[in-house]
Amino acid sequence: MNAALSLPAAALRHLLLMAGAVVMLAPFVWMLSLSLRAPDDIFTVDLHLIPVKWDAVRNYTAAFEKVPMHRYLLNGALVTATIFVLQVTFALPAAYALAKLRFGGAKPLFALVLFGLLIPSHVPAIPHYIMLSEAGLLNSYAGLVMPSIISVFGIFWIRQFFRTVPDDLLHAARLDGMGEFEIVWRIMLPAAAPALTAFGILSVVIHWNDYFWPLLIVTSPEMAMPALGTVYLRNTEAGIDYGPLMAGAVIITAPLVLFFLAAQRRFIEGMTLSGIK
Repeated sequence: MNAALSLPAAALRHLLLMAGAVVMLAPFVWMLSLSLRAPDDIFTVDLHLIPVKWDAVRNYTAAFEKVPMHRYLLNGALVTATIFVLQVTFALPAAYALAKLRFGGAKPLFALVLFGLLIPSHVPAIPHYIMLSEAGLLNSYAGLVMPSIISVFGIFWIRQFFRTVPDDLLHAARLDGMGEFEIVWRIMLPAAAPALTAFGILSVVIHWNDYFWPLLIVTSPEMAMPALGTVYLRNTEAGIDYGPLMAGAVIITAPLVLFFLAAQRRFIEGMTLSGIK
């Protein structure tokens, strides 16, 4: 009886998952389809995924000719990698202290971390802008990186993972003469690889796709991040050429897809070990 009931339940579950996947993937599939079409095939009344008139070479070539697309990709890679490295540099010792060290201010400090999770990233944007403007760091890599180097979510995420690490491992390291910072970087860092991979994917996706902050501080097209760079593909005077615009969106989205596919096993493992503890 249970097996008979479990089969329809499993079928329904898979149907719901497939429906959700179709809803999530449909915009990206349509974007890819538009990036391959000729202009008169984009505005056709017929709905078809396979282009009738192919113009992929022109669209993708124009995406690199109209704007410095290679520079946007380089900016995105440099800024997101720098942000992630700095976030881990600060979050790892903080998470270790909150998870494994016993001191009087641990609970109030962790409460502040939880409170920081409730503050939207847009709230401190104006103070950050004023501070960086006074320091002369607008329209610079430093200006793009500095507001994001402290991640309260990263501290919380890694702290949850560190709670699963046995205390006996740390006691053995201390008996071997290791200091606390040495434990953090030689023991906890390798152990936290799944959690760091999951956090790294989230951090890279968020900052690669960030449009709000670069829009505030970037004043020259050469310093634009990928999401902001797609705006420069628009030509309001001559009208928007949607083929190159969609091609640019595909080029900007592709690195994130490849990055996730390469790290999906670690991502799922990190989500499982950190998210439910």
